Amino acid sequence: MSSTKIKRAKAPPRRPARAPKKRKTIKTSRVNALINALPVSPQRLQKIANWTIGLSLAAVLGLAAHATGVTAKVNEEWAQAVGRAGFQVKKVEVIGADRIDRLKVYDIALAQKDRSMAAVDIAEVRHDLMRYGWIKDARVSRRLPDTLVVDIVERTPAAIWQHNNRLSLIDEKGVVLEPVSVATMPDLPLVIGPKANQRSQDLDRLLAEASSLKELLAGATWVGNRRWDLRFRSGETLSLPEGETEAKAALAKFAHMDGANRLLGRGILRFDMRDPERFVLRLPHEGQVAPAKLDDARAAVDAVATASAAEKG
Repeated sequence: MSSTKIKRAKAPPRRPARAPKKRKTIKTSRVNALINALPVSPQRLQKIANWTIGLSLAAVLGLAAHATGVTAKVNEEWAQAVGRAGFQVKKVEVIGADRIDRLKVYDIALAQKDRSMAAVDIAEVRHDLMRYGWIKDARVSRRLPDTLVVDIVERTPAAIWQHNNRLSLIDEKGVVLEPVSVATMPDLPLVIGPKANQRSQDLDRLLAEASSLKELLAGATWVGNRRWDLRFRSGETLSLPEGETEAKAALAKFAHMDGANRLLGRGILRFDMRDPERFVLRLPHEGQVAPAKLDDARAAVDAVATASAAEKG
């Protein structure tokens, strides 16, 4: 039996082991470092950036559409479509108009008639109404399908202002309501002089100090933009000093003296209290009034003199 020798391949020589490669250091930029430091993931930051870009583009497109009139055209088409659907201004309902001329209100509101309800500029209608002196406040609203509702708060007449030979009705704040004639002039106090209408609230505060005289007042003149002359229904004029405090004190004193000695209605023409140290009374001349009336006026002067002497003593 023959034996066969098996030849084995020689194993390749082993290569010497290589030294481990050094890892490359990756340098991060400052921007990346800043992003990594934020408490938001890069993916979320990317979404925020995409939304910002999208909204910016939408805003630019909107501005471009507005500048080229596209927006206005779209709104106009929308308003016309609403009108064709039956929503047009066909009626105007006015609420709260008692003293004012309703025709003026309708003239303003009816400018919107036969217009689409969507095309009515509520703010513009209210602005036009507020120009009318009688209207203190106004609210304009739509009542579908076809009615425009105007709810008005009126001003209250408080006095009549005479200036440059013209008479005007004014409220407590001096707002001119409308012109009036002598024939149609209501029974209200008369304020006379430049800017006297703007001082009507001052006059009300002044008369509050002497409520007993308020009903007897016929008119008041704002003299030299400084002080008041009060004219009573019985014909007398009371000249008050300058300054609100001084005028209030003088009027309160006059009301006390009239209550004690009945000064009004006795023929005295003028009471002058402009000087706080002197109370001057002007009597009519003989022949201007009946002798009995003149005697009554003189008796009133004597009573005032006696009261003044007693006050000083």
